[in-house]
Amino acid sequence: MSNDLQSTLFTSRHAELGARMAPFAGYDMPIQYADGVLKEHLWTRENAGLFDVSHMGAALLMLNNGSGDADADHASLSALIEPLVSADIAGLKPGQMRYALLLNGDGGIDDDLIVTRLPESPGVLYLVVNAGTKAADFARIAAAVGAKATLQPFEGWALLALQGPKAAEILSALIPGVETLGFMRTGQFLTPVGLIIISRCGYTGEDGFEVLLWPHAAETLWDKLLTHDLVKPIGLGARDSLRLEAGLPLYGRDLDATVSPVEAGLDFAVSKRRRAAGDLPARISNELESGPSRVRVGLLVEGAPAREGAAIATPDGAVVGAVTSGGFSPSLGRPIAMGFVPPALAAPGTKLTVIVRDKPQSATVTALPFVPHNYARKP
Repeated sequence: MSNDLQSTLFTSRHAELGARMAPFAGYDMPIQYADGVLKEHLWTRENAGLFDVSHMGAALLMLNNGSGDADADHASLSALIEPLVSADIAGLKPGQMRYALLLNGDGGIDDDLIVTRLPESPGVLYLVVNAGTKAADFARIAAAVGAKATLQPFEGWALLALQGPKAAEILSALIPGVETLGFMRTGQFLTPVGLIIISRCGYTGEDGFEVLLWPHAAETLWDKLLTHDLVKPIGLGARDSLRLEAGLPLYGRDLDATVSPVEAGLDFAVSKRRRAAGDLPARISNELESGPSRVRVGLLVEGAPAREGAAIATPDGAVVGAVTSGGFSPSLGRPIAMGFVPPALAAPGTKLTVIVRDKPQSATVTALPFVPHNYARKP
């Protein structure tokens, strides 16, 4: 491992399992294990995959000098962070999570993150941001809240993701009660190793959980989960192909500071209350009213996979956009991609081409996700 790369609490475990490691967002991370990306991907779709996502940025945002009134303290804390993001944070119920976009002044996306109102913890929000942007995100949030709140990153802690249709059955046998959580809900669970935070969410399109663990408990839970016949370790290669099939955008590829929530098809993450209040960047309000100049679409590709940066063109050769994420779909057995095109070319069934190695290949616009989501939604 390069001296410039950080490790997680599971780095030695990855080595013992024969993982192929590579740099990712400043960390030495497992890309795949002996089974390879395709088998790891399909295993997660059918059983349960265990992911080390400790490189992500987890933190608590805590109101200083709270009143003791849970709702009033939540409102005060929400008012500090809402000017930075697209989502309705004030409307969160205890234990509820919300996907949000960290916006810049031009209405572009500086990061996407999950914001959770922790249950039984008045005046506290639990944040998870992307690994490559966490330093900048945390600095910006800390500056915005000033002396009114404290941002406390979970430095050196472990964050595990157990994903797949068997995840609830497996995790509930070790930590009873997690099965009662619905999709995008979080609980705090008292275990023999202390209080841990468990969220029913993930970025694979499957049911699953993310578990924030004290450092001293990390390897114990990792080892226990891997003793189960239905659990295998999964690398970041399969995590990427799983999220692509699920039509989920990746920051740094499908999202960046120039892409707006409307262009990205993430209108759901733009609060209706915030729209009505008119406190969003003008670009977002204008695009919601008049439409954007480009939109994110899914593409079914014929031939070789079209990777990030490949041009998207009309059948007569006019370049109209670019692929932002692309690869082979193990579930569908064919290449798929996402990219941006003008709205007039975004309808499912529209025939386009992608340019791979200077040659045009047929591509057809399709609705997202490519593979249906399998989230555990409560009635």
